[in-house]
Amino acid sequence: MTIRIFKNPVTQKRFQRFKSLKRAYLSLWILLVLYGLSLVSELLCNNVPLYIRYNGNSYFPVVKYYSENEFTGSGRQTRPDYRDLVQSEKFKKNPDNLMIFPPFPHGPLESVKPESILVSDDVILRLIPVARLGTIDIDSDFKVMRAHLSDYFTGRQQDEIIGKSLSTFFILPDKLEQAIARRFNNQDAPYQVFTIKNQRGVKSQVSLSTFHQRPEIPVKLRLMFKELTATSKADVSIRFNRSLQPVLAESGIWDQIFPDDRQLLLHFIKNRFERPVDDYRVTIRERQYTASFDKEDVRFPFPPVKDHPLGIDGAGRDVLARILYGLRISLTFGLMLVGCSMLLGVMAGAVQGYYGGKLDITAQRMIEVWSALPFLYIMILMGSIYGRSFTLLLICYGVFNWVGISYYIRAEFLNLRKRPFVEAAKCMGVPAYKIIFRHILPNALVPVITFFPFSLVGAIGALAALDYLGFGLPPPTPSWGELLFQAQQYRWAWWLILYPSLALFAVMLLGVFVGEGIRNAYDPKQFSRLH
Repeated sequence: MTIRIFKNPVTQKRFQRFKSLKRAYLSLWILLVLYGLSLVSELLCNNVPLYIRYNGNSYFPVVKYYSENEFTGSGRQTRPDYRDLVQSEKFKKNPDNLMIFPPFPHGPLESVKPESILVSDDVILRLIPVARLGTIDIDSDFKVMRAHLSDYFTGRQQDEIIGKSLSTFFILPDKLEQAIARRFNNQDAPYQVFTIKNQRGVKSQVSLSTFHQRPEIPVKLRLMFKELTATSKADVSIRFNRSLQPVLAESGIWDQIFPDDRQLLLHFIKNRFERPVDDYRVTIRERQYTASFDKEDVRFPFPPVKDHPLGIDGAGRDVLARILYGLRISLTFGLMLVGCSMLLGVMAGAVQGYYGGKLDITAQRMIEVWSALPFLYIMILMGSIYGRSFTLLLICYGVFNWVGISYYIRAEFLNLRKRPFVEAAKCMGVPAYKIIFRHILPNALVPVITFFPFSLVGAIGALAALDYLGFGLPPPTPSWGELLFQAQQYRWAWWLILYPSLALFAVMLLGVFVGEGIRNAYDPKQFSRLH
């Protein structure tokens, strides 16, 4: 029957129509290539060697398990660490020994050793200037009554500004004057911040606290001044190696630090090579700086580096390897789920549509009751009883996913069962199962074929969603949804959200393009025109 379907002229016209839609045809080939590559992931991306030549013997660890005792004679039956084995003296002493790894020698379950990641071993001392603060108390005539740490903002000594108008030292905006007047008029006013300039053109920030109406009118008002600093330009960085010598210093500021403070900073820098240290406040040229001590430590998740182009996840596993293996699991799950769902849906819809009557009505009511059951609650219940597994997820999802396609098959059978070719088959005494599967079903497969790509896309998205929620595949199974869940935990790890999202988006988009092409190829309007 399958061969006859492909030889059918209408089917061939539909296939040619599909091929003419370049986007859909190319998307189909891309999906097939990606799935084919994922099926041989162990040969492309694995921390297990493809071939080992050791002491005259050949080994193929990628297809057969070998214990550590096989190579070291230690008596251990666990899997050997092949990276350590290839670096061992016992392996190196024989020049004929050989070990060939896959092109990308990292597995989806392998935890990367922190010492294998090359990072800078220097400590960077960052000196961040602390913004100056000061206060000025004024009366209702804007005369200064009291000042504290206001020298930088006014350009005068504090004793020189007492009794003088605030406008003598600053260019006051109208909104600031109105805000001050409102408070002296004993009116409610919110917290406000203004940027002002002094007579030398230096900008600063002045703030007024929240004011509520009082029994008596205030006689003075306090203005809080804060220095405006461009932090990114004002920061100073000094790099130190393990000998505690400056490797790269900016503006010679290191030599301007007091000797006692310099020794204390060196003490903190020395400690930072071994462990994190707290920030320290230091005074340089009558200005306070916050000294922070930065060092690039290997902590997971870790951003992309040379040997791990897509980064490392929170458990130290390579993201590229987990995306590639996750592709295989996602497509395999989607294909198996859609295949099982289509099979159940076709059988249920065919029986309902062919026999009709009370059987159809009874089965339809039962299907409606079944489809009303909450899938997620059942999934949680089954997972808590039997544990999370690929098979359980496939079964639980499959017993609910077939309902939609059964409606379409039922409608097709109800439409086709009274056609002349069906009536002729009945008159000839053809059994019912042959009429269903050999005569009606081949003519009712259009919904199955056109919905297949979209159902596959939905299954892939559903698996990712369940893994993200924690109800999908058990850890440490490679999964795109599990990587997205890690991205929620480590929101600063941009690679955990970017690359799995791109992979999920690309596969689903390709599936939609294929489905769009199949739908257009099966459009009856393409073949109902007279030429």
